[in-house]
Amino acid sequence: MTCSTEEPIKMFGDINLTLGMLNKEDNISKEDIYSHLASIIQNTNILDDAIVQRLIYYASKDMRDDNILREIRMLAGEVLVSLAAHDFNSVMYEVQSNFRILELPNEFVVLTLAELATSYVSQSIPFMMMTLLTMQTMLRLAEDESMKRTFCIALEKFSKAIYKYVNHWRDFPYPRLDANRLSDKIFMLFRYIMEKWAPMASPMHTLVIIKAHGPTVSLLLHREDFCEYALSQVAWLLTQYKDRETDFHITQSLKQILTAVVLYDIGLPRGLRKSIFINLLNQICRAPEPPAKENEIEASSCFLILAHSNSADLVEFFDEQIRSNNEAIRVGILALLRSAINVEEPNFRDHITSIERTVKVVMGDLSIKVRNSTLLLIQTMCEKCYIEAREGWPLIDYVFSQFSMSNRNVDKPGKANSQADEKGEISVRETSLEVLKTLDPLVIGMPQVLWPRILTFVVPEEYTGTLDHLFNIIRILLMAEDRKKHNAKESTALVISTGAVKLPSPQQLLARLLVISMLTSVGKLCGAGAIGLLKILPEIIHPKLADLWKTRIPELLQPLEGKNTSIVLWETMLLQLLKESLWKIGDTAWTIQLSQDFNKQMGSYSNTSIEKDWEVDTDFVSSQIKEFLIAPNQLGDQRQGITSILGYCAEKHLDLVLKVLKKFQDQEKFFMNRCKGIFSGKKSLTKTDVMVIYGAVALHAPKNQLLTRLDQDILSQVLSLYGQCCQVLGMSVMNKDMDLQMSFTRSITEIGIAVQDAEDPRFQFSYKEMLIGYMLDFIRDEPLDSLASPVRWKALIAIRYLSKLKPPLSLNDHLNILEENIQRLLPLPPLEKLKNEGQTDKDKEHIQFLYERSMDALGKLLRSMMWDNVNANDCQEMFNLLRMWLVSQKEWERERAFQITAKMLTHDTEAPVNFKIGSLLGLLAPHSCDTLPTIRQAAASSAVGLFRIKGIHLEEERLQGLLEGLACDDVEAQIKISSKIAKIVSKFIPSEEIQQFLEETLDGLESLNPMCTKACGIWMITALREHGADLEDQLLEMLGTIYYHMPVLRQKEESFQFMLEAISQIASFHMDAVVVNLLQKPLPFDRDTKTLWKALAENLTSSGKLIQALIDKLETGLEDDIAGADAISVSCAMYEVVATGISVTGLYPDLFTLLLKLISCTLGQKMPTSATSRRRRVIQQGEQQLITDPCRLSTTTLKCLQAQAVKEGFAKESDEGDNLWTLLSSPSTHHIGVCALARSMAVWQHGVLQDIMEQLFPSLTSSSENYRITGTAFFSELMKEPTLWKHGNLRDVLILMDQSAWDSNATLRQMAIRGLGNTASGAPHKVKKHKQIMLESIIRGLYHLARTEVVCESLKALKKVLELLTDRDVSFYFKEIVLQTRTFFEDEQDDVRLTAISLFENLASLTGRKWKIFFAEEIKKSMISFLLHLWDPNPKIGAACRDVLIVCTPFLGLQELYGVLDHLLDQDLPRARDFYRQFCVKLARKNQEILWILHTHSFPFFTSSWEMIRSAAVKLTDAIVLNLTSQYVELLDREQLTTRLQALRQDPCISVQRAAEVALQTLLRRCKEISIPL
Repeated sequence: MTCSTEEPIKMFGDINLTLGMLNKEDNISKEDIYSHLASIIQNTNILDDAIVQRLIYYASKDMRDDNILREIRMLAGEVLVSLAAHDFNSVMYEVQSNFRILELPNEFVVLTLAELATSYVSQSIPFMMMTLLTMQTMLRLAEDESMKRTFCIALEKFSKAIYKYVNHWRDFPYPRLDANRLSDKIFMLFRYIMEKWAPMASPMHTLVIIKAHGPTVSLLLHREDFCEYALSQVAWLLTQYKDRETDFHITQSLKQILTAVVLYDIGLPRGLRKSIFINLLNQICRAPEPPAKENEIEASSCFLILAHSNSADLVEFFDEQIRSNNEAIRVGILALLRSAINVEEPNFRDHITSIERTVKVVMGDLSIKVRNSTLLLIQTMCEKCYIEAREGWPLIDYVFSQFSMSNRNVDKPGKANSQADEKGEISVRETSLEVLKTLDPLVIGMPQVLWPRILTFVVPEEYTGTLDHLFNIIRILLMAEDRKKHNAKESTALVISTGAVKLPSPQQLLARLLVISMLTSVGKLCGAGAIGLLKILPEIIHPKLADLWKTRIPELLQPLEGKNTSIVLWETMLLQLLKESLWKIGDTAWTIQLSQDFNKQMGSYSNTSIEKDWEVDTDFVSSQIKEFLIAPNQLGDQRQGITSILGYCAEKHLDLVLKVLKKFQDQEKFFMNRCKGIFSGKKSLTKTDVMVIYGAVALHAPKNQLLTRLDQDILSQVLSLYGQCCQVLGMSVMNKDMDLQMSFTRSITEIGIAVQDAEDPRFQFSYKEMLIGYMLDFIRDEPLDSLASPVRWKALIAIRYLSKLKPPLSLNDHLNILEENIQRLLPLPPLEKLKNEGQTDKDKEHIQFLYERSMDALGKLLRSMMWDNVNANDCQEMFNLLRMWLVSQKEWERERAFQITAKMLTHDTEAPVNFKIGSLLGLLAPHSCDTLPTIRQAAASSAVGLFRIKGIHLEEERLQGLLEGLACDDVEAQIKISSKIAKIVSKFIPSEEIQQFLEETLDGLESLNPMCTKACGIWMITALREHGADLEDQLLEMLGTIYYHMPVLRQKEESFQFMLEAISQIASFHMDAVVVNLLQKPLPFDRDTKTLWKALAENLTSSGKLIQALIDKLETGLEDDIAGADAISVSCAMYEVVATGISVTGLYPDLFTLLLKLISCTLGQKMPTSATSRRRRVIQQGEQQLITDPCRLSTTTLKCLQAQAVKEGFAKESDEGDNLWTLLSSPSTHHIGVCALARSMAVWQHGVLQDIMEQLFPSLTSSSENYRITGTAFFSELMKEPTLWKHGNLRDVLILMDQSAWDSNATLRQMAIRGLGNTASGAPHKVKKHKQIMLESIIRGLYHLARTEVVCESLKALKKVLELLTDRDVSFYFKEIVLQTRTFFEDEQDDVRLTAISLFENLASLTGRKWKIFFAEEIKKSMISFLLHLWDPNPKIGAACRDVLIVCTPFLGLQELYGVLDHLLDQDLPRARDFYRQFCVKLARKNQEILWILHTHSFPFFTSSWEMIRSAAVKLTDAIVLNLTSQYVELLDREQLTTRLQALRQDPCISVQRAAEVALQTLLRRCKEISIPL
């Protein structure tokens, strides 16, 4: 206990002592001290708090001291990080206190913060937001590269810490924090570094950015809103691959990113994915210098991640890259595939077939490294069950072929092999044997791959070295199968088609195994293996040997047990076994074939070998054969035997054979001779037999003798015999005996073959048509609901050979023959139904056999007749016979048609020069996605075959793999494969045939089933994409074809979309031509035309070209400021395009100005009518030709454009709302609408508005009056914007505005004057500079009394302009302005009155000394208007009158009236009568003259059209009369006043009546007061 207490005390003492030494300035000792302290702190669980605080203080101080060595400062930082384990908060507080906003920190402070984040993630996360916020303010301050690198390191560490928190927040001890806020800051920091620092970073700086890149991007990927940006930065990372020193770190960062991609299930963009693949592969296969091992390991790890997340794309990439002839790339890819298979990545299993095909690509590579790598990969694939029955056999075959090749290369004579090459070949051989040695033939799928094709390696001598392993594999397979037979009713493990592999015959196997068995006598293992196989192979050699070998082979093996036997004894034993076996078999033909195989194999052994010595003893076998020949009954079928004998005799003795046959026929005519044969029991030859013999004789006859004897001695005899067989009671009838028909057909076929082989171009086969007729009769007599006889099949073969003979058949003959045969075979019931007619399994097999042979024969007949013809049109005619069957609604009929077509289009066929394949390709290719796998494969094969017959070389190996893939049932896979085939072959379609191809595919889109329709569309789009640039000559025809199909295709949504995409593809290459074509459609556009415009607009790749093309067309159509039908069509097209939401950025100024011009040029026009187009109509109900206002159409387009512009910030909502467009399209209000439109422009978009102004400037001088009005109205509103005066050249506009203010057109004058007035708001300095010309132009507008709007505009403009001028500036025009302004105080239009009164108020400030008296007089004359209009129906006018009265009163010296006028400012206006009486009381006291003037000017207002003014005039008169002095009362025209007041008592308005009554009473009272008679 004492000891344990003393140790901490001693340790604390040591630390205190050490701390005391830190005060010294000795840097060397400090380095040792900090190293010692770090060790103590890390190995101590408890530290005194006081010591911790002192350590923090000293470590922090030294870490920040720039005078201390970097190494010491780094150690001090490490001590701080270590102390955090004891008191994290104190350490963090200390570091954060030196990490302040907007202050560049010490680099070691940043590094310490970074280390704390990664070492103590849980404790650091709560401080992370504060840290990142502070760091964000510092980046802009960092100029030194060292500091920049430090921040990048910190970013890396912080990103790692946050990434850990994001993915493991449940493991942290506190409530979940908002990680998105942290990643927001990381994003800002990262973006700044990538944008500002990365482009100009030094190599060292770039390295730290690379290290930070992976963790940061990985973190950002968890945010959907940052995902796109994060992935875009990966491209920068990949571009840094250039230096071995940094490559490892790049790959490491990439690995971190890929891991995050998998974690967050993010799909990499295709382009980025491909770039990653390429760069990583380069890291593994780098040339000329190999990559660093650690980098290669990291790159391989990346590929394993990609194999998990993007297995399909990765396999496809490997397949693409491995096709290069680069050794390093091939070796690298093979190694990567092996790694992925070794780790048993589950996703990779879905691509076994693709991997197998990839391996096949390199099988022809002679590089030793590639061969070894391939073998090792195959070994791994076998071990991990990556071999499929369908594709796996070539891989096994490759192992054996490499063994054979390496043997040949090592032993090749006459070639000086280098030591390295020889070692390489030996290594290949050893690897091959190792693969076979480790091969487990019973793993899943392997039996189906191996059996029975593995037997092909038993016989060839070149594989002798593999026999040990080969026999073992075969033995295991057979034993496993034997066990299954005992355990199950039926075994299927070894049941599989051999495909193209030619298996050894039983005779070859027996010969080889017997020869190899000889080696047992010298102790060789393969000899024992051969004996072992013989023991278990009897049923494969011959079924009759099973019982014999079961007993004899064990007896044969007894003498060998425990010792070697002499070679002679062993030979004798084997020969005895062979002899017994041949007796047991008892088949002469089989024995002869065995003898021949012994002879063939003998040549492959060396002269001194044991194998050859044994085979020389085959004379024994020959002696056995002679024994069988002695007994003719063992020859088999009598007809076949005699036919063969006479046939072979004819080769040397044609004359003799023919004589014998003729003599035999003559003898058989005698009844007695035939009876002898019957009674003797000997079966004689029939006429049918003799027919067959004649055919065999013709076939074997010497070519130079045949043709001269054919008609007389052979063919006439055959026809005679057939005729005799068809006679009943001396009459010829159709004999339906199948044997007779078959024999006759066989004889004719062999005669046809013989004539063809004679190769005499002058020979004319006179019986040709007759014999073909016989064959067709046979075929016609066959039933259409069953397939029980081989007559069809044999007759088709006969027709094929006969058709080749001269004289040639006409086209009609060909067509009739082919059509007859097609119609007798293709409509047969489905195969399964045909087979069901068979009673037994054997019957069903026979029916299937006949079916397959018949279809094959029909295909060969079609192929022969078609391609033997040199006329391309004739070939097309013959091919067309299959069209109706290729699109039949019955699957089985389509299947047959396509299988026949595939046979017609094989490798060895050559089509006529002018044979067109475009239409046929469009017919065939879409069925590569048909419902049956047989149809799909046949259709694809046929499509590829079309190119072969034209001599076009394709990627045969790759296409073959794709064709086989169509057997799958996955419809998505089918579409994908069909698409790949289309991409490969489409480039080879002759460009001049694309139109026919397109027409055929459009027909397919209308009529085919959904999957074929989809394939149809894919092929069409692929072909157009490939050939789009070359279609200019066919463009109009193609567009017409597409437009013709639209109404029907619209009924099928998917087909319609393909058709639209086709238009888009064509347009992407020939936009102008497509636009011109569509613009020719009649107006208004029908639904289909509109749809086409929208489809073109929605294609992002060509929408820019489209809108530009329309702009160009509209510019051309409006060149002379006149709009025709073309321009209107363009406008309608623009509407459809813009309505799709297409971005107008960059093109908005052009579109806006052109559409505005078009609106201007079409004001008041009628739309020109067009003839209805010729095309199919599906829905016609409700359709009619509408005559529309073209201006309204253009306005609708501009409205649509403005809506889009508002969305994109180029414009704002109009203050007129939707009424703007009504104004714009009406000739009477167009200028108002243009002004409203101008006000909706986004003034802050200087560049956009400048472009619009520049393009609209010519409108101000246009020859079109409407367009001048439009331009002037638009600019008139823009003149008030100061920013436009700064950025745009409006000086020239101002000059033209001034000129237009004198124009004869009132509307144009109005807009020009408005523009001049608005200049006061936009450019006050211009007003002062050009005041004279502006004032003259505006004042002139005041005289345009016929158009009130011009006057009103002039008044408003004057008001704005005068506000900027002094009395001196306007002195010359002052009087004229005042007089003209007064004339409009009583104007009927409110706007004019209001503006005139407001202007008069403004004039008060411009009187100057010169015009003060004049202006005072004008005020007196005008005061009556001001007073009366205080109660104007328009309250704004009343307010204006109040203001003008207040301003003008001082001119008359009537300041005392202010008190009365102030009442007008009250919220509740005084009553008119009270106000007038108060006003007149004050005025009467001050100036009776003015009161009198008011009276004299009041009479005209008694008849005002406004009730309120009449009422006010009477009330004012009442107040005036009440306050006039007696002198002025006497001057009153009392009679007139009374008369007027009396009349007003009858006014319709009660208020006027009452006021008149009161005024009249006041007048009477005043007259009484001063005794004046009324």
